[in-house]
Amino acid sequence: MSDAAYPKLDLPAAPEPGSRTAEIAEGLDAGIGLARETNESLRREAELYAQASTAAKRLADLAAAQVGKPYAIYDRRITARLGTPVEEIRSNRITAQLFNIKAQNFSGYALKVKLKSNQAMRMVLGQDELGGAETTLSAVQRYGAIAGVNAGGFWDSGGKRYPLGTTIVDGKYVTEFEPTYKDLFFAGLNDKMQLIGGKFETREELDKLNPRFGASFVPILMKNGRAQPIPEKWRTSPRRAPRTVIANYKDDQLLILVVDGYDEKGGSGATLEELQILLARYGVKDAYNLDGGGSSSLVWNGRVINKPSDGKLRKLPTHFLFFK
Repeated sequence: MSDAAYPKLDLPAAPEPGSRTAEIAEGLDAGIGLARETNESLRREAELYAQASTAAKRLADLAAAQVGKPYAIYDRRITARLGTPVEEIRSNRITAQLFNIKAQNFSGYALKVKLKSNQAMRMVLGQDELGGAETTLSAVQRYGAIAGVNAGGFWDSGGKRYPLGTTIVDGKYVTEFEPTYKDLFFAGLNDKMQLIGGKFETREELDKLNPRFGASFVPILMKNGRAQPIPEKWRTSPRRAPRTVIANYKDDQLLILVVDGYDEKGGSGATLEELQILLARYGVKDAYNLDGGGSSSLVWNGRVINKPSDGKLRKLPTHFLFFK
């Protein structure tokens, strides 16, 4: 073919040095170069940020592990004093461990509980009414609880069974506040699910602790790790008996003790002084003696664990329940 088959292309001439077009071209070249440098700088910064984030996460994980380590060490120590749990239940609400107790003069059971939610424990009235009564097993079944234990004392009148002394359910006084008399105490949990208790002369004193629920009985066994004087009457009347105790550790875990006995005549079960010695060995902080004798009841996972001295569970007006 001839040259005519290939028409000449009119390409733009290279810009004259110093011309406006040359300046624009140089500016574009510089912009492209700057963009490349910026992109590389951003890439390096992104890599550094990713590395820093990874390092920060490792540090956070390490810190979290360190925070939990003292609790784990303490928990292992107090658990070792109780022995090996025969059963346990774990959930996002609660960790509950059941132990057998064998002492020189008595046997029984320990329930160690870590509450992880304000829904993990509550106290209920028998049949949900003042004057009502039911067994701890009945209360556990009605509420679908994983465990239950008897709570405060009671008195009977007109075919009804009423809780003894100051009693609080769901943050409300079931009856009027009753000042401490004859060594009666109040024990329960506050709005932070921590064990509270003691002798109170006025309602204002108790209200300062923000009680969520609780019941009354006698006597106080331990305060701040120290055994408290046992009133003479309770040393001998009866001397030995089935017992129920609620206590706490310094990390706010709870410990429930239930001791077996074959009657309430003082010849079987534990003395209160023996319980104080045992509680000190377990390392508890505060401890309160709940209603005992034929009232002592421990229900776990749908079955009665202790051996009720009445031959069967007694119907009671108050119960502590635990939930999974």
